Amino acid sequence: MSRVRPGRDDSPDRLYTLTGGRSSSGSTAFDVVTLVVAESDPVPGMQSEHAAILRMCRFPTAVVEVAAGLGLPVSITRILLADLHDTGRISARHPRPTSYRLPDHDILEQVLVGLRNL
Repeated sequence: MSRVRPGRDDSPDRLYTLTGGRSSSGSTAFDVVTLVVAESDPVPGMQSEHAAILRMCRFPTAVVEVAAGLGLPVSITRILLADLHDTGRISARHPRPTSYRLPDHDILEQVLVGLRNL
C-alpha cells in the first residue's frame, strides 16, 4: 500500500494542520487492532487523508494498517478516524476483551500445598 502523499514530510506543522490542532481523538477510542469499515464513499472536497481512509477501508482494516497506508503516526490516524466515525462515514469493530477466569480457589490451595511439599 502506498502513502497518500508520497514525498511529503511529517513535520509538526503538517500534522497540526491535519488534525486541526487536536491531540486526542475525543471520546472515540481506537485500539491499534480495531477494525475499521467504510460506510460511505469519499465525496468531492473531502480532506485527502479522509478520502484515502474511506478507500482503504472498503473491507475491514486494522487501525495500524490504516496508519501504515497513510504513512502517518497512529495517534494522528486515530484523530482522523474519530472525525469519520463522528460523521457516520466509518464504523469500528473493537476487539473483544478476552475473558480470563482465575482457577478455582481450592485448586490454587492444592497447588500451593504441592509446591510446599517439594
